[in-house]
Amino acid sequence: MTPEDKAIFDKLAELLGPFNEKGVELKPETEIAVDLAIDSVSVMDFVMEVEDHFDIDIPLNVLSDTHTMNDLVGVVKARVNKA
Repeated sequence: MTPEDKAIFDKLAELLGPFNEKGVELKPETEIAVDLAIDSVSVMDFVMEVEDHFDIDIPLNVLSDTHTMNDLVGVVKARVNKA
């Protein structure tokens, strides 16, 4: 994991904190919806927080293929670097 990836991961973990009611340890392979047992509404709320913080848009078709924290780091990194 590059320093940029680590910084994005750490920020995503911070933003995900309020949605991680079970206190699951977040790792790159953590399945966001499954391992954290959060519903689709909470996932969308989390995604809006991510979009607001990083000033990006994550299209639904991209989001549907985003399952793990590592996937999300890649999506955020690509969208930030595209801007």
